[in-house]
Amino acid sequence: MATNGMAPDLLPVLSRGKHRSPRRGACFMELASVLAGERWSDHPECTHRLLAGAARMVNDSTSDEGRQRLARLIPDVIGLTSDEPRWDVLIARRAAFCALPVAAGERQRVLAVGILVCERVLAQLDGRVPGDLTDESSRALSQVPHEYEWALRFSGDHVVPLKQLRDVAAPSIVRTAVASIANACISDRDGALRELLESAIAEAARLTGAPAAGPTDHRNAVSAPLRTSATASQQ
Repeated sequence: MATNGMAPDLLPVLSRGKHRSPRRGACFMELASVLAGERWSDHPECTHRLLAGAARMVNDSTSDEGRQRLARLIPDVIGLTSDEPRWDVLIARRAAFCALPVAAGERQRVLAVGILVCERVLAQLDGRVPGDLTDESSRALSQVPHEYEWALRFSGDHVVPLKQLRDVAAPSIVRTAVASIANACISDRDGALRELLESAIAEAARLTGAPAAGPTDHRNAVSAPLRTSATASQQ
């Protein structure tokens, strides 16, 4: 979507959840809607729905301090959208790749199933044999051999219909990936969540064949600490 190249003089602070107006703060995608020149919304048209969902989940799962460091990624999601079904498959699979190494055992099983689901749909789209794994998925699943074996037994030869993957399975995989990292026993959960979002953005950008940032670079608008108009009036 075309952007107007203009950003508000004062931008709301990134915060958790949905907001009725910028005066109450903004989530990642609400601020993206402003920078894209769209109406205020956490579901703007400028970003693919699954990528936008990942951004909202990462925004809400990150600490207040860590959330402000997500701001530099906001311009990168503007213009990353498509109706091509491969986007849903590959973004969901990428999120699962990021979370698999740090997820707890039960969630590792769910993510392993998610990777198999994505691989089988991707094989159909590519005209490959459904049981064949890409090298990237083979490497990821080899890190968790027991969970991989369980996932194979659980899923059998079932192939999820494409519409079901786009509407149900892919969002569930992303949700599980974000929750796995948010609850992982690691020292920098915020950093890992940010890396998941960065990886999802990079995957979408690769699919467009273009850099992640849109034609109008809004990075200057979010390079400084975000603040509300109320904060500015006190200065």
